[in-house]
Amino acid sequence: MTSCARSPYSSAPAQGTLYMRPLPNSLAALDSDGGRALFRRALLEGTLEGYFKLAQQFHTQADPAYCGLGSLVCALNALGIDPGRRWKGSWRWFSEELLDCCKPLEEVRRSGITLEEAACLARCSGAAVAVHRAGHANGAAFREHLLAAASASDGPVLIVNYSRRAVGQTGSGHFSPIAGFDAATDQALVLDTARFKYPPHWMPVELLFAAMQERDVETGEARGWMLVNRSGVASMAAR
Repeated sequence: MTSCARSPYSSAPAQGTLYMRPLPNSLAALDSDGGRALFRRALLEGTLEGYFKLAQQFHTQADPAYCGLGSLVCALNALGIDPGRRWKGSWRWFSEELLDCCKPLEEVRRSGITLEEAACLARCSGAAVAVHRAGHANGAAFREHLLAAASASDGPVLIVNYSRRAVGQTGSGHFSPIAGFDAATDQALVLDTARFKYPPHWMPVELLFAAMQERDVETGEARGWMLVNRSGVASMAAR
């Protein structure tokens, strides 16, 4: 098949660029045979209830440093929170450029956001948030919150802040929304908004919890997770 003579794209990849990364062998892509089997079982067990609204609002983060913003956009739109601000035309809708109330977007593009800054952005966008540090909690508490989010179709949404390096991926700190849980294998469904890098995948909960215990170099604190819900809905208090 010949390429279009007027196409702006070269047949050879641009030098110094990347097109996705292979997942580590310990993580099953959602669309793999193993990932589909986990999905089917979790669906039957009722621990994929949180998946559907998140999947409807799942998108690719607009910048390599926007994982926190991208995860929040998925969560806020999945929860049906009205931003009360114009997006484009006459439409009100959350997008990353609307999440500018706690840290300038240019700074986010340079350094990303911390767990506290993500919580600040969620709150000033009309959400209720409970933040949990992995250094002050245990795996049982995380599983309790994971199960609550995975089993509910209307919130809360669980967003995790973890070390990519600790799970065998490239990069450092990262945010992702979690869309489901397979109890039989103790794995969580990670909807990675950096879809240009890694596809949605299943991750062992023990590995994920260990990756949240790595300290954020900016704050000196362990990473962790947050439960995001509509304001006025009782949230699971931080421990």
